[in-house]
Amino acid sequence: MSDTWRQLGSIWQLRPPRPRALVEFIGGSYLAATPQLSYRRLLEGLVARDVAVHAWSYVPGFDHQSQARQAWSDLRTARRHLEERSGRLPPPLRLGHSLGCKLHLLAPDGGRGSCGLVALSFNNFEADRSIPLLGDIAPRLGVETEFSPGPAETLRLISRHYLQPRNLVVRFGSDGLDQSEELIPALNQRSDDATVFQQLPGDHLTPASAGLRRSLLGAWADDPKRAAVLSRLTTTVAEWTMPD
Repeated sequence: MSDTWRQLGSIWQLRPPRPRALVEFIGGSYLAATPQLSYRRLLEGLVARDVAVHAWSYVPGFDHQSQARQAWSDLRTARRHLEERSGRLPPPLRLGHSLGCKLHLLAPDGGRGSCGLVALSFNNFEADRSIPLLGDIAPRLGVETEFSPGPAETLRLISRHYLQPRNLVVRFGSDGLDQSEELIPALNQRSDDATVFQQLPGDHLTPASAGLRRSLLGAWADDPKRAAVLSRLTTTVAEWTMPD
């Protein structure tokens, strides 16, 4: 495996010596500002399976449509640079966690430039539920109080404009923030939909927390059961990078 993460603009990159596939990752909420740390175990596990990883670093804003376009553009540029160096690769798998799922689903190409999407803990809440005290503070500050697009409009856009049929939607058992039950009907409305649903043990932070503990406290801090779920998840994502 490459010995270090490298940053190209907003993209954190980690690549095996001879990548056979590429995963384009967008994390959730403020974990996504440092994906190379917050999601370290998951992403490094993919690279150990000869999958290159490009992870978009960002701080969430209110205009999710604009951020989706920016992520898509930045990831596309990074992919071109990788192919110039390593040769042509299959279309990338898009991987998202929480808000990152929404941003992938709003990509301007409708998913056509990918081989599929793995959506972990899809989240599509209103702004005042996602940001504590927003409903009380925002009016006094005169700032925007809802995401664009909002929850209902997001699902409508997915059902009408998201074109990738191959999707794996993953929910973790005790995840009170997961809204996969709303996402799946929006995907199923499309005539060629081939979405698969999978439930795993864990909670909303299962994809990220092992990496955080490892970065801050060392390997001894890992919960063996959580690490086992993450290993299973990593294997599943790696398998999804290559369509049948």
